[in-house]
Parts: sequence; C-alpha cells; structure tokens
Amino acid sequence: MRILLAMPHGLLRGALRYVLSTHPDMDVIGERDAVESTIEAVRTDAPDVTVLDLTLLNGPGRDPAGAARAAHSELPDSKILVLVDPRRPGFGSQISAVPPTIGFLAHSASPERVVDAVRRLAAGEPVVDADLLVAALTAKMPLTARELRVLEEAALGTPVKEIARTLSLSPGTVRNHLSRIIAKTHARNRIEAIHIAKEKGWI
Repeated sequence: MRILLAMPHGLLRGALRYVLSTHPDMDVIGERDAVESTIEAVRTDAPDVTVLDLTLLNGPGRDPAGAARAAHSELPDSKILVLVDPRRPGFGSQISAVPPTIGFLAHSASPERVVDAVRRLAAGEPVVDADLLVAALTAKMPLTARELRVLEEAALGTPVKEIARTLSLSPGTVRNHLSRIIAKTHARNRIEAIHIAKEKGWI
C-alpha cells in the first residue's frame, strides 16, 4: 500500500511516517507540505492513499467538507484521509455530500488509528471519526457568514475603512458588525473577539 503524507513538517508527520513504516504492507512514498506539490506527487506517483492535513487547503472561513471536496476534485485518483481540527465549523452538516473515497479523522487521533483508517479507506470502507463527527455536530458558531468575513479582515489588522471597501460595505456597517461580533463572542473588545474566534477555529 503506497501512502503519501501531505501535512506541515512536525512531530505528527514524523510520528506517522515512523508508525506507517513499521507495517510491512505500507510504504510511505513521499512527504509534501504544500497543495501544489501534493497534487503533483499524486499525479506522478499514484499513491493508494493520501493522508492530508486540512490546514494545507482550508482557508479562513472555508468549511472542512467543502475543502475536502475541493481536494477530491484536484486529486481524483487517490483516496484521501483528511485530518481535521474538530473545532472548525461546517463539517458535520455537510458530511453526507463528501465522496466515499474521502475519510476523516481528528488531528488528535493516534498514529495507530491513522494506520487503521488508512487500511479501511484503501479497502473501500467509509472512514469517519465518531468523536470528530459528534464534536462537529454539537459545535455552535454564532457568527453569520458576513460577520465572519469582517472578523477575518479585522484579524489581519485591516482598518475599518479598508474592510468596508473590500467587502463593499459602509464603515458604519462594518462597525455595527464588529459590535455584534463582540457581543456574540462575549468578548470585551475586538482583539479579544479575534482571539476567541481563533481559539475556537472559526478563523
């Protein structure tokens, strides 16, 4: 079984490579840390399973299920095991729309659970981490899509007038959005609201 690891370099990637290499039926054929090089590796090396950290694909405000479908469209010839931050909103409600060749595990899953998931996915079995699904379905994200966009811009340090211009809003509307965001996140100010949103994985 040929496996490609697509994730930022770090302890998790090193641990996965070590654990996977101890199984005689598994061969880690490469490691990538960017979307473009991952797509190229899948096309040229044809791995049986690509283990993909969603942080390589998941931009601000983008839901995991949608990003996973985008991965599938770019990597149609490889089964993909996606490692997801369970705090990220939007996963649970859209899982039914994800192709069966894509499996999901939480970032916190042990390497041995990843091994089991890789085997199951390669065998054509569905892979969805029950703990991850429960966490996603029970998570509540109080911000609207527009409020989330405003907060993403604010988190980049963008001034109100530039946020307004970027999102085609008036500065007053942007300020109103920021006030509602602060109230909904129970923050004391904009900086704290940004911190809370990042901590919960919303942005």
